[in-house]
Amino acid sequence: MDRKIEKLQQFIDESRRIVFFGGAGVSTESGIPDFRSVDGLYNQKYRFPPEEILSRSFFDANPGEFYRFYRDKLIVRGAKPNPAHLYLAKLEEQGKLRAVVTQNIDGLHQAAGSKNVLELHGTLLENYCIRCGKRYDADFVQKAEDIPRCTCGGIVRPDIVLYEEGLDSDVLTRSVTEISRADMLIIGGTSLAVYPAAGLVHYFRGKHLVLINKSPTSMDSMAELVIAQPIGQVFSQLH
Repeated sequence: MDRKIEKLQQFIDESRRIVFFGGAGVSTESGIPDFRSVDGLYNQKYRFPPEEILSRSFFDANPGEFYRFYRDKLIVRGAKPNPAHLYLAKLEEQGKLRAVVTQNIDGLHQAAGSKNVLELHGTLLENYCIRCGKRYDADFVQKAEDIPRCTCGGIVRPDIVLYEEGLDSDVLTRSVTEISRADMLIIGGTSLAVYPAAGLVHYFRGKHLVLINKSPTSMDSMAELVIAQPIGQVFSQLH
């Protein structure tokens, strides 16, 4: 076993209140594209930049174009949890992991069995009418021919945080609480470039700060242990 993996295992073994903070890199090994990597959505060519399409003002002005992008790029059919998701669910079942704080919107942590998942940017699995609030599942939106509409006539939108929208205050508060109480924080699969989400890691006051990401991040110098490998590959070596 690699020396860094051994160190990570040691930290996990001696910790009692672990929190995991993750981003898109956690799901790339499940076939879901990273937004900011070389092959990610932000480096592909569309009629409009993805950041513009995924903004609230664009959604309001061009819902048809939004849903074309949504069905083409945000919905990844058949994606399943990978070793990273499964290991975190196992740690929670053992009583060691207290929370998963994720920037992802794919629901794979829950599919793996994790219970306390704090979704900073919402979820594609839940949808609601912007007029009356009626809830709809993902199938309803995916199967709609054009713009999904509620029985009341309102547009049904995914329960995700678009650009220009604020994060859910309750999810933010719970995330801060969990991170500030943790004795170990594992940051994985994130460039720590998206704020305010990335700023949450500064609330950590515990003993072990570990960073697992294929490319360098702004917090590498603050971490006790930095592992530059795919997170699923790392977690598959742990017990």
